[in-house]
Amino acid sequence: MFNTSIITVNFRQEAVTIELLKSISQYCSGKNVEVIIVDNGTEQNQEHIFKPHFENIKYIQSIENLGFAGGNNLGIKQAHGDYLFLLNNDTELPADCIETLCAEFEQNENIGLLSPLLLYFDRKDTVQYAGFTPVNHLTGRNSTIGELDQNKGQYANKSYQTGYCHGAAVMCRKEDVLMAGLMDENYFLYYEELDWCEKFKRIGKQVWFTGKTHVYHKESISVGIDSPLKIYFHTRNRMLFMRKNTGLINTILFSIYYTLISCPKAVLKFIFKRQLSLAKQVIRGLLWNYTHDKNSKNLGFKLKR
Repeated sequence: MFNTSIITVNFRQEAVTIELLKSISQYCSGKNVEVIIVDNGTEQNQEHIFKPHFENIKYIQSIENLGFAGGNNLGIKQAHGDYLFLLNNDTELPADCIETLCAEFEQNENIGLLSPLLLYFDRKDTVQYAGFTPVNHLTGRNSTIGELDQNKGQYANKSYQTGYCHGAAVMCRKEDVLMAGLMDENYFLYYEELDWCEKFKRIGKQVWFTGKTHVYHKESISVGIDSPLKIYFHTRNRMLFMRKNTGLINTILFSIYYTLISCPKAVLKFIFKRQLSLAKQVIRGLLWNYTHDKNSKNLGFKLKR
């Protein structure tokens, strides 16, 4: 039985995923760790590409592109570890990262989800994430604690409860997942980890951050900055999250704000920048919520394999 299962989703980034495996192998070789690679949207079995880089690999091929949530869920279902560590494939680990995270769980039974300090890979002294503030239920927005802070030392050796975990690196107990449930695959991309946090909170578990260890994150490799895919799912899922996790009155108030203020502002910004394709995705993401049930599995976006 493995103590920890590391789950990562690959989507046409074999070289990036191999770098993650090398990082894991450097510090976890011979330990009770298995790595589960979910190869999303591929018609070819590529196990032979990854196998040489870590000894305990479980390779899962998915012909369909299941997105971030679906890919991780597929890995979770086949994981054997007591702890599940969901890692973006565009991350790399330092020494003792897994041991430090597991120790936090052992010391605090109330922790349901735990994310470490995230540092930018190309700016290793700069913080990407040191926790999240709660979501404002009127605007649907929240803030990242420590973002772009170059004084990473102020978070070292600190652990505290936070609003939400970060999907790039998050650990949980497998027994808690069995109670809270898997990620909601209707999100496909973005906001699924925030929704997952709400599921854990509903079973009485807490969401924590720790600066006792860190993970390096190569931000924006997967999707890119302001891509149509990113703008569509950010717009769509921000409203979907509110529909799923707040009451009727709050949803109505948020919808008025989002429809009449927030989205028009975003559309005008993209039009001013002559990015008409992105303005179109804001409108499409908003309208999806008015034409689909909150549990609809219709993503409203044509995905390539």
